[in-house]
Amino acid sequence: MTFDQQIAQALTRLRSSAPLIHCITNYVTAGDTANMLLAAGASPIMADDPAESAEITALAAGLVLNLGTPSKNRIQAMLRSGAMASERNIPVVFDPVGAGCSQLRRTAAAEITGRVKLSAVRGNLSELSYLAGFSAEERGVDTSDTGIPPVQAAKAAAKRLSCVCAVTGEQDAISDGNRTVIIKNGTPLLRQITGAGCMTSALCAAMISVSDSFIGTAAGIAFMDICGELSSERAEGLGGFRMGLFDLAGSITPEILAERLIIDEY
Repeated sequence: MTFDQQIAQALTRLRSSAPLIHCITNYVTAGDTANMLLAAGASPIMADDPAESAEITALAAGLVLNLGTPSKNRIQAMLRSGAMASERNIPVVFDPVGAGCSQLRRTAAAEITGRVKLSAVRGNLSELSYLAGFSAEERGVDTSDTGIPPVQAAKAAAKRLSCVCAVTGEQDAISDGNRTVIIKNGTPLLRQITGAGCMTSALCAAMISVSDSFIGTAAGIAFMDICGELSSERAEGLGGFRMGLFDLAGSITPEILAERLIIDEY
């Protein structure tokens, strides 16, 4: 089966099974993340209180840990949920938003990557460069001028963290440390709305729940990229583009996903 066929198959499986995805995410984008999962065919649940987070994770098919708006309680919930996921072999996707820009985030990222069995990490170039050990600090969630090529950052992070790592941006590099692909779809408009990265990480978790970590990560990223492309071709203005993402997420077919995919394999 070709790579594009495997991506299409992941979407077909997602819609036939409607997996429950537990998202411990940030309050800026929680609603968009839930709506994107629903539109794609998954079922979201948001539970970030440590008193119930592990119990909710035990019911889920996938877990997303998003560092966008960290707090001591939310980090504790992530660690408890991560432990439950590791115990039950539930796939976990970590979104290390701003991973190096404060001591709280640095500590949280170190604890999550050190204590949780991760299936995948998805972030921008600066976040993955930080986790790969290339930089001592990270300047912000949108910094992209690290001087490290995305493929190098993805490969190094994957080897260091022993999981699939993806750098998303103008082009998306996905690596497990040995195998690497570049997805060349997408649109610059995705970087002009809040939440595109958070939604993508949740899509990766949903796709991984019905496939393997490498294909699932690539499928989640390709899904968002191609929905973005199609929405940009139809929309007038950022508001229309943003709403178009959800429209396309609900209507795009596996065949269109496979036909539109532009990918280089290494």
